[in-house]
Amino acid sequence: MQKLKLQMQMTTDGFVATPDGQLDWMTWNMDEKLKAFVMHLAETSGVILMGRKMAPGFVEYWEHALTQPGAESSFAPLMVNTPKVAFSRTLNHIDGKNVRVENRDLKEAVNQLKQTSAKDLIVYGGATFVSSLIEIGLIDELHLFVNPVAIGNGMRIFKGRTQLSLSSSTAYPCGIVVNTYQPK
Repeated sequence: MQKLKLQMQMTTDGFVATPDGQLDWMTWNMDEKLKAFVMHLAETSGVILMGRKMAPGFVEYWEHALTQPGAESSFAPLMVNTPKVAFSRTLNHIDGKNVRVENRDLKEAVNQLKQTSAKDLIVYGGATFVSSLIEIGLIDELHLFVNPVAIGNGMRIFKGRTQLSLSSSTAYPCGIVVNTYQPK
């Protein structure tokens, strides 16, 4: 069975977005070592999971980036060509390449994907979706990218006490510290 990995940006005070969902606090000037780590996480994953709120913007962003020369041109094909599963109770379709909507029970659907995928699965967000995955114990590895900023309030992914085991912590020159945990 494959693992479900989380890659998520976070503030030093534990928020993943402002109260209205903004990400303007994130560090965008990642250094080459951190970019290589992000690429490694993506390349070792065969399916991207996401919530329905995040899916349209994510898909649109990467499909547009695919047509633009620049810093993200090497990462965009991976994001566009990797199969994506958007979980929704209300939608049956989301436009985009390699996107399908999953309406079944979250635990049942994710466990089936873990069993049938040739590679690990990765989830990037959104906050509510990730919180649901954590709450029912579906995430096997958490890669929390702690940005050097505190915002005071906002959205969290942990609803309560969650026991984790730290397996690594790496500080990068751009100021981000990546803490990798497994649930206890």
